[in-house]
Formats: sequence, structure tokens, C-alpha cells
Amino acid sequence: MIDELHVENLALIEDAVLEPAPGLTVLTGETGAGKTALLSACKLLMGDRADSAMVREGTDAAVVEGRLFDGPHDTEGTVVVRRVAADGRSRVRIDGTLASVKELSARIGSHIDLCGQHEHQRLLDSATHVEMVDLWAGTAVSRPLDAYRRALREAREAQRELDRVERASRTQGARLEEARFAYDRICDVDPQPGELEELEETLPRAQHAESLVSCALDADESLSGEGGALDALNAAIAELSRMGTVDHALSRFADALAEAAILIEDAASDLRRYRDDIDFDPASLAQLQERYSALKGLMRQFGPHMEDVFSRRQEAEELLSLVDDADRHVAKAREVRDAAETALARAARDLQRARNAVAPRFCREVGKQMARLEMGASELVWDARELPREQWSEIGPASYELLYRSGSGMTPRPLRRIASGGELSRVMLACKVVLGEADGVDTLVFDEVDAGVGGSVARSLAAVLADLSRTHQVIVVTHLAQVAVMGDIHYVVRKSDGDMPKTTLSRVGGEGRVREVARILSGDTSQASLAHARQMLREAGHLDVSASVG
Repeated sequence: MIDELHVENLALIEDAVLEPAPGLTVLTGETGAGKTALLSACKLLMGDRADSAMVREGTDAAVVEGRLFDGPHDTEGTVVVRRVAADGRSRVRIDGTLASVKELSARIGSHIDLCGQHEHQRLLDSATHVEMVDLWAGTAVSRPLDAYRRALREAREAQRELDRVERASRTQGARLEEARFAYDRICDVDPQPGELEELEETLPRAQHAESLVSCALDADESLSGEGGALDALNAAIAELSRMGTVDHALSRFADALAEAAILIEDAASDLRRYRDDIDFDPASLAQLQERYSALKGLMRQFGPHMEDVFSRRQEAEELLSLVDDADRHVAKAREVRDAAETALARAARDLQRARNAVAPRFCREVGKQMARLEMGASELVWDARELPREQWSEIGPASYELLYRSGSGMTPRPLRRIASGGELSRVMLACKVVLGEADGVDTLVFDEVDAGVGGSVARSLAAVLADLSRTHQVIVVTHLAQVAVMGDIHYVVRKSDGDMPKTTLSRVGGEGRVREVARILSGDTSQASLAHARQMLREAGHLDVSASVG
């Protein structure tokens, strides 16, 4: 939900602030006053493409700032700043951090729906029709749809596996011989997991066994042999202990050296064990070297790593198995594929039943709203046509479309071929009302939804918009007094004359709002027009002269 929108240097707007109501906010003004610029600001906030032509002439950049709240539990809100420079460069900040336009579109654009004369063309795209029905249906469709999509993925995977097995079973010639050679060659050596790492650790010890034994012997002799370090250390300890009876400080040195002597004795003992554990066997060394050489040869041929060697053996084994026992493998893969297709067909039937049960109810609900908008006997008709299996998609096993019928005796036809622009606007509005909170959009912005509407239809349109504002934040640009009086908040867009025209945005209430409604009604503020305006505002519950802002 938009809490506040601040616009600077965008088109004719120099500086404007919009603080829409949680419910219905109306914007009115003369044609050409600059209402379109406010809609452009909303588009920039949603992550739409920026254009340097948007920047007010004579300024460096246009800036749109917005604070939005994501539901009633969001107490902090999100602050977005979109800056479009005169050279066309666009920058985005979300909560003070630089972000991409893509991030802006994902985080903000999904919460705002701009429903204008251009945007309602989406209603002509039949792909959006099934999305609306699914949203409205909730779990009644989402569960079978999830099951269908899982089954479709499993069927596709089973078909890919069958294709792979069939291709492999037909393998012959050089590729088959190569696989057989690789398998036989690796099996002859028979490498084991971890064997190479173990050899790399043990082989150097075997190769340098004599030197290692000699080193350990020399070190042991230096430590514990006659005249070695222990003899000298023990002599020092004895002398320090003797003189420690004179000065206790020397006793502390003696104790410290005694601990060192224990460590040296332990080290000497460990060296002797290490020396005894080394087994110098030329025959064993030759075997280790030969084995290491064989493993390195496999790595050069099928590597560069031992994991590659194991993978090559497995691939070759699978291919040879598929070729040698082709019929069995193909039959098994075909059995799995057939089972997956059976499960998919069952899931597709469940999905079709669910949608075909819900969609007509959705159409009836939309029809009720269309009747409120005085569209006569017009209605939407659900059309689901089964597709060949090869055309099934993530959407479903059929093509789906909401057809438009202007009367019970008329043939339902696609919306793009029948409905006029005004009818499309009202059909879209009816769909939005029926969807309610299910569409996941917080804010709806309507531009010229009242085009070509007047009289009793205008009153009905205003009532429907008021109903919609109970589940959404609704912002409406309107030329109808019937709609204007229903707004919880009313803004007027005005344009000043002069060499550098400027658009201003003012919130009106009380007598200021009465005068604006009178202007919309008759183009003047005569007593008759003012009286009519007051009556309309009073009936709508929005007449509060004492709270006049305008």
C-alpha cells in the first residue's frame, strides 16, 4: 500500500506530494492538467522503463520517492527512490541501498496494479484468464494444479530416460568399442576409492625407508646415547638440585629441567618405535611403485582426476549393459514412462474437473458485477478445450479462455473481437471486484476507467469502486462527479499558465471539494451546481464543510 508519493521535476510537475487513503482516493482536474504525470510516477515506482523525456525541461533529473507498507503487520515500510537523469540514466534506491530496476519491479511492482486504457489490454490475453480463475479458486485448484505439474515433470523425466536408453541400446561401431575398451582397461587395473590418496601417503616412506631409519637412529643417539643430551641434562639437574639447598631459586630451575628431561625421554622412546615400525622391503616398494604408476596411467588416459576414471568406468558399464541387455532396459524404461503418463492423465483429469467446476462460478460472480455496471445481460463464458498430449504445458492440459457474450442468445466470442474499450474497462473492474484480496495486489490505480460512461452507469461504477476499496487501496483518475464524491480523499490536479507551465496537486475538502465537484458536474460553480455537489457529497457521506482544506 502506498503511504506517500513525492514527485519532483517529472513532466510538468515541479513538486507534488500524494498521500492516498487506505481506501479510495480520487484525482480530478481539467484535461491536460498533468494527471498522466502522476501515473508515470506510479509506473516508475513499479519498475517500468524510464525515459529522459519525462524529466521537466530545464532540470537535471526527475525524482520519485515513495513509502509503501506491505500489509497491516509492516510497521517500518519500504522507502523507494527512483531518479531519472536528463541523459536517460536511471538509479534506484530501496531503503537507502542501491538496487536494480529488476529488483524494484520484483519488490514493488507486484504490489501495484495500474489499470488504465492501455494496461487493460492484458485482459485480451487469454493466458491471464486461467490465472484469474486459479487465484479466485484458491486451494480448490492450486492443489490439483501442483499435483499435475509434479506429474508432468515426472512424465517428462521418464520420457527423457526412455529416449536415452533407446539411443544407448542402438549404439554400435566406434563408440561401443571405445566404451568396451575403457571398461576393460579400467577393470584390469581395478582402482579402489581412496587407494591413490593412501599410496601418495605411504609411497614416499617406502622410497626413503633407509634414510628415515638412519635419521631416527641419529636423533635417538643424540638424545639418549652416551654423552647425549639426556646425560648433559641429568648432570645439570643434579648440580642444580645440590645447590638448591643453598638457594631455592635453583631448585625451581632443576624442576623445570626435570620436566624437559621427561619430554626428551618420551621423544627418544617414540623415535625408537618409529624406527622399528619402518620396514624396508625392496619387493614391496616395487609393488607400490608399480601400482601407483598404473593408477597414474588411468588418470592420464581417462582423467585428469581419479573421480573421472570412476565416472568413465560407470558410464561405459551402463552403456555396455544397455547394449548387451537392450530389450530388458528399454522395456523397464517404457514401463516407468507409461506409469508416469498414466499418473499424469489422472492428474490432468482432476485439474480439469476442478477448474471446470470453479470457472463457471467465477463467471457468474463477474456477471453479477457486470450487471451492477449496467452491462445488461452480458456475461463471461468459460471455454476449456483439451489439447493433444504433446501440447500439454505447466498451465494445464487444455487451452483456457474467458469468452464474452453480450446477450443470452448471442454466441460467446473472444473478448478481443467483441468488447469495446469501455466494456473492457468495466469487465476488468468486475473481475477485480470478484478477485478481491485473492489477486495479491495491494494497490489498484485506475486511469480513465470511466471513459464513455455517464448517467446511471456512472453511479454504478462509483459504487463498484467503493466496494473494491474495501479490499484494496484504490486510486482513481476520474472525470465523473459520481466517482469523485465516493473518494475517502480527493486531490485536484491543476496546471498554471505561462512560459513554463507547472502542474500542482492539492488535497481538497469541505467547500473546496464542493466547488471541484460542481465544476465536474457543469463546468461552473453556480448556486445550482454547488447545491447539487453538496447533495451528492452528503449522500456519499463525505460533506464536511468545517474540515475544508481547499
